Amino acid sequence: MLLRTKLFGKSYEFGDIRELMGKANEPKSGDELAGVAAATATERVAARYVLAELPLSVLRANPAVPYDQDEVTRAIDDAVDEAVYQEIKGWTVGDFREWLLANRTTQADIERVRAGLTAEMVAAVTKLMSNLDLIYAARKITVTAHSANTIGQRGTLASRLQPNHPTDSPEGIRAEIYEGLAYGSGDSVIGINPVDDSLSSVSRLLDMTHDIIRQWKIPTQNCVLAHVTTQMQAMKAGAPVGLVFQSLAGSERANESFGINVGLMDEAYALSRQYCWPAGPNTMYFETGQGSALSADAHHGWDQLTMEARIYGLAKRWQPFQVNTVVGFIGPEYLYDATQITRAGLEDHFMGKLTGLPMGCDACYTNHARATQNDIENLAVLLAAAGCNYFMGVPMGDDVMLAYQCTSYHDAAALRQTLNLRPLPEFEIWLETMGLLKDGMLTEQAGDPTFFLRK
Repeated sequence: MLLRTKLFGKSYEFGDIRELMGKANEPKSGDELAGVAAATATERVAARYVLAELPLSVLRANPAVPYDQDEVTRAIDDAVDEAVYQEIKGWTVGDFREWLLANRTTQADIERVRAGLTAEMVAAVTKLMSNLDLIYAARKITVTAHSANTIGQRGTLASRLQPNHPTDSPEGIRAEIYEGLAYGSGDSVIGINPVDDSLSSVSRLLDMTHDIIRQWKIPTQNCVLAHVTTQMQAMKAGAPVGLVFQSLAGSERANESFGINVGLMDEAYALSRQYCWPAGPNTMYFETGQGSALSADAHHGWDQLTMEARIYGLAKRWQPFQVNTVVGFIGPEYLYDATQITRAGLEDHFMGKLTGLPMGCDACYTNHARATQNDIENLAVLLAAAGCNYFMGVPMGDDVMLAYQCTSYHDAAALRQTLNLRPLPEFEIWLETMGLLKDGMLTEQAGDPTFFLRK
């Protein structure tokens, strides 16, 4: 297949689909590091012009890693609805973009077509979209899930209460939880990144968070973001697990660097359906981020965005309650500055929603990135406008354990009031019953962690 075009009197030719996809991507420092980025803006436009004319069937025939060499490819391709695929395989990527953005295209239309997509198709159409296109198209798509409460309904914005502590101190974590709850954070999950990944420590934190949820009758779920194998041990030992967590990557080799494979995650999913204490049926929590495969030298020469899309194609296998792109956490080697972080956040959210996942975002940055708190707040506003399911809630937006900056407890409250959004329905009723929320706004009692000590 000839992949060539001419712009301004100069011919551009791309050797294969992998090169074309890499050079059609928005500028990313990780793609430059990997040597797959376009050399000039004109070459990038030429790649997009060629990509727009490419039939979707070509993308299915050219996955990032061949079917017989990679279980992620197999999991994605085996899930394709062949009848739907036959209807859309002749569409070009440009046709697909126009269809997604058309006023006549409804959520029901998108839900039907997604069954015939592969991750490479999702990645390709994303490369042709502007930031506003990504917001507009994602806004059309609502993806809900249920654990102890319901996430993703239109008009809602949830917040993960992230009470990380540099020594896993139960007293310190409890204080952070009370402060977060007082600000209306925690409806997505009370989720702790542990310092100590041992079974005893993880079980202790699960017991403590579950006791708080049970004592205050909070309609939410808990999670300790240890390695999935530790959580599996904890479930079998009787610890109260709300959601089962794991980071995922877009190739078999990259997932091996995380110590996981599809078979292990199938086992974890089955255990979660058996042991997780919420009603469910959605019991899994995944985190992703552009650059993870490249950092493990497991990207197979493909660009960050395509490898990220493959994570979403894999994640839907386990019907998660929530998926979170930790968009700026991996560092400036992969997303250099606020412009690249913003673009990646909008891309990831759109790709996840198009794939059928209940997407949230950790709008964040590391301290050596070219970004500021204002940049992250800007991204949060854009994503909230796009219908993002949830953000992180960290004391003052400064995670003292993971040493990065993200959104705070009170940012979610400000976004809700600014954009006329509400907490998850069950959680909103609880906040009103507690006297922390009235008519969608925090009361004067809100924000004070000692509120829970006075009750």
